[in-house]
Amino acid sequence: MSDTSESDGERGADAASAVDAEEVKHVAELARVRLEESEVEAFVDEFGEILEYFEALDEVPEVDREEDLVNVMRADETKAGLSQSAALANAAETEDGFFKGPKVS
Repeated sequence: MSDTSESDGERGADAASAVDAEEVKHVAELARVRLEESEVEAFVDEFGEILEYFEALDEVPEVDREEDLVNVMRADETKAGLSQSAALANAAETEDGFFKGPKVS
């Protein structure tokens, strides 16, 4: 990095050059994706644009949030369920008190 300080506008221009063809090839290799050279160049440009969007997020002001959040979930309550015979009453097939389904090979 150089000793000169960069303004925010100049840094946005560098976002496109922040990703080079070698990094795109490396990511493609990790993802086991084969890319043609023309695709590599296209992804270099696209990744640069994506990074510019992330830089735009840095400009979003922070908002005070409500600190006194409470849990709005209800407490768990146990209720009576179906008996085994009631649960199996409409089953097409049962075996030894369980549902029986087709074999999976």
